[in-house]
Amino acid sequence: MQSIPVDTARLGVLRCAIVPEAKISNPETQEVKKDRDGNPVFTVAVTVRQDRRRISVIEIAVTGEPKGIEEGQIVKVTGLTAFMWAMGDRHGVSFRADAITPVHGGTAAHRKGGDE
Repeated sequence: MQSIPVDTARLGVLRCAIVPEAKISNPETQEVKKDRDGNPVFTVAVTVRQDRRRISVIEIAVTGEPKGIEEGQIVKVTGLTAFMWAMGDRHGVSFRADAITPVHGGTAAHRKGGDE
């Protein structure tokens, strides 16, 4: 699997679309996915908007539960990497980060609505 470092400074404003959720590795048993060291993996859906273009949503996996992140809040993503994958006829891109943290500052209305 090829990993590609992503320059988050070029992605524009990153906002939490869905708060952190445990990533499930087995839907039948609801077992939470673990990283190589046995730590739980969480996913955060983040909106990406560059230069007033259409908004895209990416789901980012991160080890451990990110704290203090609310829906609509601007977030900082550290160490973002994209991974190309293929399984039979299916293929896509998945994302993983070292950390996702809230960006504090600005008003709640600013976080929930306006553009940066």
